[in-house]
Amino acid sequence: MKKVYFKTFGCRTNQFDTQVMMARLGRYEIARDETEADVIVVNSCTVTNGADSGVRGYINQAARINPRARLLLTGCGAFTKGEELFEAQKVSGVFGHSEKEKIVSFLDKEERFFEIGDLEHVDTTVVEQFVGRSRAFIKIQEGCDFRCSYCIIPFVRGPARSLDEAQILEQIRRLAANGFGEFILTGTNVGSYGIDRGTSIAGLLKKMSRIRGVRRLRIGSLEPVQITKEFKELLDEPWMAKHLHIALQHTSDRMLEIMNRRNSFAGDLELFEEIASHGYALGTDFIVGHPGEDDMVWREAIERVKKLPLTHVHAFTYSRRDGTPSSTMKPQVPGNVAKARHKELTTLVKEKNLAFRRALKGPLEILVESEKAGEYVGLDQYFNKIAIRCERDIRGEWLFLESFEAVGEMNRGTF
Repeated sequence: MKKVYFKTFGCRTNQFDTQVMMARLGRYEIARDETEADVIVVNSCTVTNGADSGVRGYINQAARINPRARLLLTGCGAFTKGEELFEAQKVSGVFGHSEKEKIVSFLDKEERFFEIGDLEHVDTTVVEQFVGRSRAFIKIQEGCDFRCSYCIIPFVRGPARSLDEAQILEQIRRLAANGFGEFILTGTNVGSYGIDRGTSIAGLLKKMSRIRGVRRLRIGSLEPVQITKEFKELLDEPWMAKHLHIALQHTSDRMLEIMNRRNSFAGDLELFEEIASHGYALGTDFIVGHPGEDDMVWREAIERVKKLPLTHVHAFTYSRRDGTPSSTMKPQVPGNVAKARHKELTTLVKEKNLAFRRALKGPLEILVESEKAGEYVGLDQYFNKIAIRCERDIRGEWLFLESFEAVGEMNRGTF
C-alpha cells in the first residue's frame, strides 16, 4: 500500500485542510516521515516572502531526503509560487484549496499536473479524527473581505464565505463521540462567520455548546469590530475558554491608518478592559517594523501596550509581501531596529503574562496533551502552558489543578 507524508506550514486553517486531505485518503496510508513516503504533499503558507522561502527550502530538502517520492504542492503558496516551482520541476503537481477533496485522484496521477481551482469553494468533508491531537480544529469559514495593506491572504483564500452550519455541527458531534472535548474554531477571518448566511459566530457557539461531549470552545482569532453585544453575552458561559485572541496589529492610530485597519486604540482599550473584567486572558497579533513606524510612533505604541490588559502576543517583524500596498511604502524600518522593537514588545508581554498567572486564584482546568522529559504538558483555560508531574500516564485527560506555581513562561504543578 502506498504511503503519503503531509508537511503543513502556517496557520490552523492549513492544519485543518491537511486533516481534510487525510480524511479522504482512501486506500493510501499516512507515512510517519519523508523517508517512507511514496508521495509528499506540501501544504504551504505564503503570508510573507519568508514563508515562501521556507516552503522552497523544504521542497529542496525533501527531494534530497527521498528522491523517489513525488512532491505535490498545495495551500496558499500554490497561488503565489506554484507556477514557478512547477515550471522549474521542483514539484510534479500543484493543486489549490478548492481541489484538496480530490486528493486521491492527484495521488493516483502519474503525469505532471497543475490544477489551481478557484477561490469560491466551500469544504464538504466532515472530519471525524485529528491525527496525533487531543484538541480538534474546526474550520467554520474561508476567505477574508478585509483589505489590510500588508496582507496577501485575501488574494489567495478569496472572499469571506461561511461553511454550512449543519455540517459544522455534525463534525463536532462526530469528533465529540470520538472523545474530543476541546474545539478550536478556525478560518481565514473567523469572526466574519455567518454574515453571508444571516447568522453569527455567537449563534454558532451557542449551538455547539449544546452538543454532548463539548467541554471547551476556543476561537482562533477575532477582529475588534466583530465582538458584538451578542458575543459579549457569552463571556461568562462555562464552556467558553477564558482566553480570546483579538487581532489589533498595532496600537498607534497612525500605523492603523497606514495598515488600512478598522480599529482604533481608544476602542481597543475599552474593549480589552471590558473583556478582562470577566477574568479573561487576552492575546493579540502585532506587526513590528511596518513602513512608517518611526521612533516617535514606536514609543507611543509601546506606552499604549503597557495600558492594555494583554497576556499573550503573536508578534511579527514586518516582512515585505510582494503584491501588497505595504510592499512599496516608505520609509522602510531597518531590520536591526525592527528586531530590537520585537524583543522589547515580547519581553513586555511576557512580564504581563507572568503577573497574570501569579495573580490567578481558583483551579486551572487543563487538557493534558503530551509527555516530555517525564512531565505531562497541556493548556489551561487561559491558554497558558503547564507542566505536570504525575506517576501515571495522564495524556488526553482533563484535570483540575488547585495548586501550581508560575515559573518563567509556563506554570508547573503536581497531580
